[in-house]
Amino acid sequence: MKRPNSSSSGASADRDGGKDAAPGQKTEAAAVRLLARREHSTAELRRKLQSKGHAPEQVAAVLEKLTAKRLVSDDRFLSSFVDHHARRGQGPVRIRAELRQQGIAPERIDEELDRASVDWVALAAQVRRRKFGATLPRAAAERAKQARFLQYRGFEHEHIRAVLRRAADSTDTADESAPHMDSDAIDPDMTEPDADPDSI
Repeated sequence: MKRPNSSSSGASADRDGGKDAAPGQKTEAAAVRLLARREHSTAELRRKLQSKGHAPEQVAAVLEKLTAKRLVSDDRFLSSFVDHHARRGQGPVRIRAELRQQGIAPERIDEELDRASVDWVALAAQVRRRKFGATLPRAAAERAKQARFLQYRGFEHEHIRAVLRRAADSTDTADESAPHMDSDAIDPDMTEPDADPDSI
């Protein structure tokens, strides 16, 4: 039986980030594996790689290389993040807070939220309707409960006021300007009627 060429197999392992690969190659291979799962911001990818023991200077070099190849893009990450979380029924306040935790500059977040083709009032109405039904609340206590829920979901006060002021018959049909919410991706607190927004 013919043996595999050891030098050839070793070169292949190096390219794949194997045990004989140079540190920079290992770092790049680790970064590519993370990016294959989903989009990452530059700051998030740097944090994950360094937490796995990759040297900061190697991480910086790899990020520069991947950014030049457009394999890492904060703009693409932002667009994908906003779209995904809006479809999960989350409002701009919550999305903004989560993006800041990802290391995205506040001004870039605001630009992306302004650019996003999302009618936040329509989305808030859709989220409220899924949780509480089509009929708008009349009692002050129920209105306050629904307002707290929408606030927890990340909608601004003006969005919440607009939703709760709407006539009941305007909630009978879905607003086409709201993102289509995937029922499989809805967060658990939207489907548990007894969930208390203030306790989460």
